[in-house]
Amino acid sequence: MSWGTELWDQFDNLEKHTQWGIDILEKYIKFVKERTEIELSYAKQLRNLSKKYQPKKNSKEEEEYKYTSCRAFLSTLNEMNDYAGQHEVISENMTAQITVDLARYVQELKQERKSNFHDGRKAQQHIETCWKQLESSKRRFERDCKEADRAQQYFEKMDADINVTKADVEKARQQAQIRHQMAEDSKADYSSILQKFNQEQHEYYHTHIPSIFQKIQEMEERRIVRIGESMKTYAEVDRQVIPIIGKCLDGIVKAAEAIDQKNDSQLVIEAYKSGFEPPGDIEFEDYTQPLKRTVSDNSLSNSRGDGKPELKFGGKSKGKLWPFIKKNKSPKQQKEPLSHRFNEFMISKPKIHCFRSLKRGLSLKLGATPEDFSNLPPEQRRKKLQQKVDELNKEMQKEADQRDAITKMKDVYLKNPQMGDPASLDHKLTEVSQNIDKLRLEAQKFEAWLAEVEGRLPVRGEQTRRQSGMYDGQGGPTGNSCAQDRESSPDGSYTEERSQENEVKVLAADFDDEFDDEEPLPAIGTCKALYTFEGQNEGTISVLEGEILYVIEEDKGDGWTRIRRNEDEEGYVPTSYVEVYLDKNAKGAKTYI
Repeated sequence: MSWGTELWDQFDNLEKHTQWGIDILEKYIKFVKERTEIELSYAKQLRNLSKKYQPKKNSKEEEEYKYTSCRAFLSTLNEMNDYAGQHEVISENMTAQITVDLARYVQELKQERKSNFHDGRKAQQHIETCWKQLESSKRRFERDCKEADRAQQYFEKMDADINVTKADVEKARQQAQIRHQMAEDSKADYSSILQKFNQEQHEYYHTHIPSIFQKIQEMEERRIVRIGESMKTYAEVDRQVIPIIGKCLDGIVKAAEAIDQKNDSQLVIEAYKSGFEPPGDIEFEDYTQPLKRTVSDNSLSNSRGDGKPELKFGGKSKGKLWPFIKKNKSPKQQKEPLSHRFNEFMISKPKIHCFRSLKRGLSLKLGATPEDFSNLPPEQRRKKLQQKVDELNKEMQKEADQRDAITKMKDVYLKNPQMGDPASLDHKLTEVSQNIDKLRLEAQKFEAWLAEVEGRLPVRGEQTRRQSGMYDGQGGPTGNSCAQDRESSPDGSYTEERSQENEVKVLAADFDDEFDDEEPLPAIGTCKALYTFEGQNEGTISVLEGEILYVIEEDKGDGWTRIRRNEDEEGYVPTSYVEVYLDKNAKGAKTYI
């Protein structure tokens, strides 16, 4: 089918259609260009991610990579770096083979289209000029015929009138002849112009317009073929890197298959084996042998205040000490009362009155303390490990909440595309998931150490109460009534025998109050809710569109802003849901990094 024969009268519509085709081609060029930018950004983020998790030189992390699992992770990071390079190749090939090529073709297409429609308008203007000439000659012929008819009627009237002179009649006759001759000339001119117009019109509709429209049709079909070829190239560019990407993934699988759990277990043994021999059995020591005299019940009761014999190791266990128990150079040294030891502790290490500073992130610098706190006695080591596990669990919970928030925000973007691009959150979601996996592995490592320590510790009756409380050194008794003997347990910890009257009280409630009395954060500005937000997750708060609230914490880069409605209602909302007005001069305003 030819446009010249079928669309001979659709010049304007064809002009609009070809312009639409060029717009479609430019839209596709823009799409490919944005895809190349995404590939470059993705490659950059992958490289940064790989670099971020690479082991730092001359650090403790390098020691971890003696394990096969860590070496596999290092191989994964290196393969991901190569994987990022393939996405850069995709971007470069798409730019060279599609974007640049199509941009040049669009310019040529616009020039060709402009030339074809210029020829069409020129032919159109020519036929319109011929039509105007035909109309003009037609009107002139019509006018001359009417004038000749009026001149003939006037001559006949003058000739019939007997009162008119002969000269007047002759003059009227000559005028009628002149008008008649003019009409004949106009007729001949009109006939000639009409014949010429019909010839021009025939050439216009059967020669010029079909030829021009055929060129336009061929131009449009070439555009369609070109965009199809570009789409094939788009797919081929991706297909070309698939084998290399497959090799990268095969490298990751190969590294994972090279993990040897037995070898790693042996490395753990070599790294943390203490070399201590397990303690042997303790023989029973009979203290009734020296008692060869007969005593009464009263004498037995009176002898309760005598000194206690020391527990001695005998038999096979003699000379074998419990792990972590330092050899006492003065075993006969008199034991001090609990109150004296407690007072010494309070004097040597000043009491910390403000635990709120600890809650807000201040920590002790431990210097070169081993990661597993193996330099500490078992009880202290267990506490440090438990504290580390709790911190890791809190960090994992924070990352999990962030992942839930990002997932919810992505659902909002899917339902309302005008609010944002859901694909822009995929990288952040992947990063958060990787952080959770890393924290989980770290927590499992410390939990394993904790389980190892707890497996050697005996069950203690009031252990939990002593861990969560603190001694009140000023209110507790300091007299000799607390001077009961203190005995060493195999794990290096101490147990005390205390009377009910002189028991050292643990004020757990006071300890907790130090944290509960924290002052609320000051408002650093206000905000207006742009959209309604349903805060269903823990830590979020629901807001209504148009609601005015206080800002107490700026966005830290995770896409969430902390706000307050009143003293009892505060939480986080997506930053994109509110318009923030910060008061730089507000008292207590802080910048969070």
